[in-house]
Amino acid sequence: MENNYLSNNAIISTDVETSEILTAFIEGDKTAFSKLYNMHVNLLYNYGCKLTSDVELLKDCIQEVFIKIYNKRTELTTIANFKSYIIISLKNKLCDESRKRVNLSDISVDELDVVSSYNVETDYISNEKEMLDNAFVTRILDRLSPRQRKAIILYYIEERKYDEICVIMDMNYQSVRNLIHRGISKLRTCAA
Repeated sequence: MENNYLSNNAIISTDVETSEILTAFIEGDKTAFSKLYNMHVNLLYNYGCKLTSDVELLKDCIQEVFIKIYNKRTELTTIANFKSYIIISLKNKLCDESRKRVNLSDISVDELDVVSSYNVETDYISNEKEMLDNAFVTRILDRLSPRQRKAIILYYIEERKYDEICVIMDMNYQSVRNLIHRGISKLRTCAA
């Protein structure tokens, strides 16, 4: 659980940093655009590799996504999640280019090979949901006292027995049970 807490904080700080850099870019800071590009180009490349095996097409589409962002920077103020925006932009650009190539080709659509049956969007959505769930759990765990949090983590996350928790926390058996019970009750109240 503590690793998830750290990774969620890293993700949140990256999102805050992206938001600050995006704001600077919209306000006219040219170096901010370079920072946005450097922060996200590998993400787009890795994502795009799951959609197409044509590396040159992928590189061209990534460049066109960033050109569009540069040219339409004044319209970016309405974007809530920049990472999702650029991923969807890349997917749409790749689809548009694929359609153009199919229309210009003599090959029928039925003869084209599917690059991957792996659904990247479903995976991305599931990762986003897991990240939000972890952030929610972290927030409600933060509402517990340090002793309640430690006891609950030892019991539920690390799957320790009550006897082990008694030794670790230097408490008697009934006190540990009461501490965990009060902690769970408080978690239920916070989650409701």
